[in-house]
Amino acid sequence: MSHHRIAPNVDDSSDQLAEALAALRTELELPTAYPAEAVQEAERAVENLKLPDQDLREVPFVTIDPATSTDLDQALFIDRAGDGYKVLYAIADVPSFVTPGGALDAETRLRGQTFYAPDGRIPLHPEVISENAGSLLADQDCSAFVWNFDLDADAEVVSVTVARATVRSRAKLSYKGAQQQIDDGTAPPVLQLLKEVGLKRVELERLRGGASLNMPEQEIVQATDGGGYRIVAAPSLPVEDWNAQISLMTGMAAAQLMLEGKVGILRTMPAPDERSLQHFRRQTTALGKPWDGQASYGEYLRTLDASDPRQLAILHSAGTLFRGAGYTPFDGEVPDTVIQAAIGAPYAHTTAPLRRLIDRFVLVICEALSNNEDIPRWARDALPSLPEIMAASDQVAGRLERAALDTVEAALIANHVGQEFDAVVISGSRPSNGNSNGNRANGNKANGNGSGPYGVVQIAEPAVTARCDGELESGTEVRVRLVTADIASREIRFELRR
Repeated sequence: MSHHRIAPNVDDSSDQLAEALAALRTELELPTAYPAEAVQEAERAVENLKLPDQDLREVPFVTIDPATSTDLDQALFIDRAGDGYKVLYAIADVPSFVTPGGALDAETRLRGQTFYAPDGRIPLHPEVISENAGSLLADQDCSAFVWNFDLDADAEVVSVTVARATVRSRAKLSYKGAQQQIDDGTAPPVLQLLKEVGLKRVELERLRGGASLNMPEQEIVQATDGGGYRIVAAPSLPVEDWNAQISLMTGMAAAQLMLEGKVGILRTMPAPDERSLQHFRRQTTALGKPWDGQASYGEYLRTLDASDPRQLAILHSAGTLFRGAGYTPFDGEVPDTVIQAAIGAPYAHTTAPLRRLIDRFVLVICEALSNNEDIPRWARDALPSLPEIMAASDQVAGRLERAALDTVEAALIANHVGQEFDAVVISGSRPSNGNSNGNRANGNKANGNGSGPYGVVQIAEPAVTARCDGELESGTEVRVRLVTADIASREIRFELRR
């Protein structure tokens, strides 16, 4: 794992970065302080919360999240059941805090989701909910939607129900800590079983043709000593994949419940078209690890090693296969398109209600369907409006993520203009007036800089991805010189040396 931060002696760059990040909030018209009326409504809801009658506080749930997270949506318990498994998955009961049609409801619909910026997140809900009463914090009695799964020996779902219950998490685990316990043999039974079930769910994903694009993530982290920001670049840990498989299983179960009830909203994505698949197949051949098409593209992607430059370039290219995701509402008639192609099954967002608006509605609908009860009118009536709300919110979140990373990268490297770096080409050359292939490239918006060919390179120290002028071949290792690093415009540009 690489950790990089702004050099502490570069006060002017740090000041410029703070100004640029503040300007980014204005540019993207991000929400500001939470309206007082909505906060007061949230506070009243917390004061008046009545915990569910079903009491599951004796179940030793745990949460597994990034170490600094306080908005905890999910808590997990797994046990053996004969030759299969019992999985209880508790999801934060956000609907119990939000009055339909109230000020809080209105504000969450405006926001759509929590926005994560380097200089502070912008929460979907007031902190009294998202980081306190509504969060599944350890040693706190909470209301939750508890998904109750029976799995067979292969971790296939045999039966599932969902109902509100009172829960009490025993521990807040971090991904890094959980992985270390699993690796050194000190993990408690719930983590041992998470690995066991997670691996079996990965195999089921492979068999149904699902795909995971396990790209190394670049995450902006604020230094705890106040010394600026750093970019953490690392592949995800295995425990993150196993934990994600439980969330995926729940989303698939939610979709199935709604399809059987003929009412709800799915997260759908079309399969890649033949032209995209052919183009990707040619790229894999050119980069020395050909995909022959016999295995599914999802199965092929799981074989790639991001530490190999050519295979990293393939992973970047594979992003073109994961396009067109959207939300499909329905009421009374099942839609023609129900599959989320990357998952290989119908799927719905339902496990992150503190951070994503749509999950609040899916949870309420699924609970009603599971218990043969009437779906609340407010949830049903909202279905047609949710795709537009979420699409707009997702667009803003995507722009924020790209622009914030570009800004911090520019600040990290601003003092190094003129210096040379070793780099990996993740996208080969194309004419400057050509179409982008979809890769994020810091500075690509500035096509006026030069008229020759350019591509995208990634340097390791610090972890920066940016445009580079010159004839470049995907997956090769090259030497580049930094030409431009402008914090305000978020432009970084290299030129090929050899």
